[in-house]
Amino acid sequence: MHGTGLYRQGQTKKTSPPDVTSVIATLDYFYPLSEGIKDYLRKHTFLCSFRKGKLLLKAGQSCNYIYFIKKGAVRGFIKEGTKDITTWITAENEVVSSISALDERAPAMENMQTIENCELLTLTWSDFQNLYIKFPEFNIVARKVLQKYYQDAEGRAFIARLTRAENKYRLFVKRYGHLANRIPLKYIASFLGITLETLSRVRKRLSLKKELISN
Repeated sequence: MHGTGLYRQGQTKKTSPPDVTSVIATLDYFYPLSEGIKDYLRKHTFLCSFRKGKLLLKAGQSCNYIYFIKKGAVRGFIKEGTKDITTWITAENEVVSSISALDERAPAMENMQTIENCELLTLTWSDFQNLYIKFPEFNIVARKVLQKYYQDAEGRAFIARLTRAENKYRLFVKRYGHLANRIPLKYIASFLGITLETLSRVRKRLSLKKELISN
């Protein structure tokens, strides 16, 4: 996605004012929001719907939007030749964007794609930046959100460094159990750095172990 291309690639615009309760509740969890910030979010956030499989951002483009997932799931991925490598997966009540592109206005390194039909509460980059200026306390909110995403990135790096496929998947289930039976296995396998066949064998083996324990 780039420039004014927000309503391309399968997106439909919702004309009624969006309910931003979920955004406010999530951010308020990190740090109490002032009424000014809440009102700003109500006025400047808009709702976008994207069909499954659509690109929200393409590697090499400018990142002009910040999304909050109201419904659906999104992944980040890179291309290495013809190989498609999933770098992260997330779903409802998470913020998604290109951190480096937002901070430095540099071209995005990753592609960002919907992997389910999605409803995304959206802020433009300029409106997001104005939050910092108009409400200095929002810097605390953003810092705490970024800390949380750094922890997530640290967890992903830890998974990537494990060598046994079973250990990788066990940790994935521990951290992302809500996605294990929801996201296509090809994306989970790519995220874990193993083949789809290996992932299927691991899941079957762990399922048998669980069955034996329960019996």
